[in-house]
Amino acid sequence: MAGFHEVRFPLDIALGARGGPERKTEIVTTATGREERNARWAHSRRKYDAGYGVKTIARLAEIVAFFEERRGRLHGFRFRDRLDWTSAPGNAAPGPLDQALGTGDGARVEFALRKTYGTVFAPYSRPILKPVSGSVRVAVAGIEAVAGTAFHADAASGIVTFQPGHVPPPGAAVTAGFVFDVPVRFDTDFLEFDLSAFEAGAIPSIPLVELRA
Repeated sequence: MAGFHEVRFPLDIALGARGGPERKTEIVTTATGREERNARWAHSRRKYDAGYGVKTIARLAEIVAFFEERRGRLHGFRFRDRLDWTSAPGNAAPGPLDQALGTGDGARVEFALRKTYGTVFAPYSRPILKPVSGSVRVAVAGIEAVAGTAFHADAASGIVTFQPGHVPPPGAAVTAGFVFDVPVRFDTDFLEFDLSAFEAGAIPSIPLVELRA
């Protein structure tokens, strides 16, 4: 991912952020009153306002320094979505059987991390691009593989690569569990703060938007 800094937005500030996934749906109403709906985006895009997590002048100064080092909207960075940050339901500790990545064919060595939402009507498979280093656990045919020996997980891309001699055989289910961050950038080139209002309890706006590969 070009123009990206592998650094995480301060966790204590992220804890107080607001936001969530956004989708783009086109709705056309016909002459008879019926609707035709079309999804313009294949994947949702998350937006956040991290200003709600800033409670002190010291934290505000920390964000200004973080913003300046990213050059505003120029460079992306990691953000921990405290509502959705592990592969397991309910943000439990990740396990190697949490998410299906694909099926082995005896030759395929790369599998992309993903997280599936829903089970029956129209499950959505979300690409996971920024797993936390050291958190990825992988299983082949239900048996956990040894990280570093059987596979390598790239924390910068979310790609799991199997090593020679450990390639999943034909028909073997490949699954994984992990902790992950969301790749984001600032959604403004201008951070405006009114310190007098801030000290009186006003919340600054610090907009962030998810980056796509």
